[in-house]
Amino acid sequence: MTRQDSLFTPVLIGGCLIIMIGFAIRASFGVFQIPIAEEFGWLRAEFSLAIAIQNLAWGIGQPIFGAIAERFGDRRAIVLGVLMYAAGLVFSAYAITPGQHQLLEILVGFGIAGTGFGVILAIVGRAASDKNRSVALGIATAAGSAGQVIGAPLAEGLLSVFPWQTVFLIFAGMILCALFALPLLRAPARATKAEIEETMGQIVGKAVRDPSFALIFIGFFSCGYQLGFITAHFPAFVTELCGPIDPGSMLAGIGITTTSALGAFAIALIGLANIAGTIMAGWLGNRFPKRYLLAAIYVGRTLAAGLFILFPITPETVIAFSLVMGSLWLATVPLTSGLVGYIYGLRYMGTLYGLVFFSHQLGSFLGVWLGGALYDVYGDYTAVWWIGVAVGALSAIVHLPIRETPLKDRAPALAA
Repeated sequence: MTRQDSLFTPVLIGGCLIIMIGFAIRASFGVFQIPIAEEFGWLRAEFSLAIAIQNLAWGIGQPIFGAIAERFGDRRAIVLGVLMYAAGLVFSAYAITPGQHQLLEILVGFGIAGTGFGVILAIVGRAASDKNRSVALGIATAAGSAGQVIGAPLAEGLLSVFPWQTVFLIFAGMILCALFALPLLRAPARATKAEIEETMGQIVGKAVRDPSFALIFIGFFSCGYQLGFITAHFPAFVTELCGPIDPGSMLAGIGITTTSALGAFAIALIGLANIAGTIMAGWLGNRFPKRYLLAAIYVGRTLAAGLFILFPITPETVIAFSLVMGSLWLATVPLTSGLVGYIYGLRYMGTLYGLVFFSHQLGSFLGVWLGGALYDVYGDYTAVWWIGVAVGALSAIVHLPIRETPLKDRAPALAA
């Protein structure tokens, strides 16, 4: 195998490190729901809206940072993202009103955009060979899941020792450490001659006029809704609704004796299961049509969520749901980003995936915000959960008619 065809390149390793650190912090915000609300006496919707705004800012920032990376350089975009992420966390540690938290989450959201999938997957995609690209994207996505495994339990453990303000400051120091991975990110510009000659505006214009791009955009909405809601609210959901943990159970044997600890463990377990799920999705993406794989993933998510809410919430069903949902959690990301790169080319993959990811974050905003708002109205999460089941079924359907053919290979009238 030549160096060019190697799967584990410095670019992939550096990208994985940055994504893992960024996602460890991002995945922990649900753990702060109850401590912050209890300290200030806020309604659940107040901090939920802050997390929702974070997700929306992440979505708005993703195509912006993709364009910055493609115009001024990948590493400059990442440095800007890291600094905004750290600043948002530091200032949030001193915020005492809902409005302050909500405003500062814009900084955090833009920071996540600069250190997350849109920028990093574009770098990894350009650096990988054609035969390794889908698997490399899966591995980079799995790094986000590895961060999720670490983030929620780390936050839970730190909160048992420090106030939440101090934990935010510790996390700010963690994201600054991501800068040490920058020297590894030297990706070649893998693009066809035609892609190099075309401007960003021309390629983006062709993409947004393509019906398949609209279907990808719509389909990614439910992914964001489900992930946003579960990440932000599942720890609190488990804390309040799950049955007690048997003192003689395996969970108690590994130190999980409260439903609060189980909620954080569930987020970590979702991330752990998804490490295998995303790598498998990347591997399958090299062998089967990505649109059909995406449809199957959304069907699986829909069934898992529907069955979970229909049965009593026990420690056993929480673990089972976390494992099933985890295996499908970020499996959509390497397939969706790979689909965008395959159909529309690699030159402006970061910008185009960023546009698609904006739909994901609109869904995430709605899932997080509705979770808090409907909880305050009804006292539980049942309504928002069933909305997630419905949008998951919609996504499964809209992926089926996507035309999985490179735009440059289509009839001139369609590609123009």
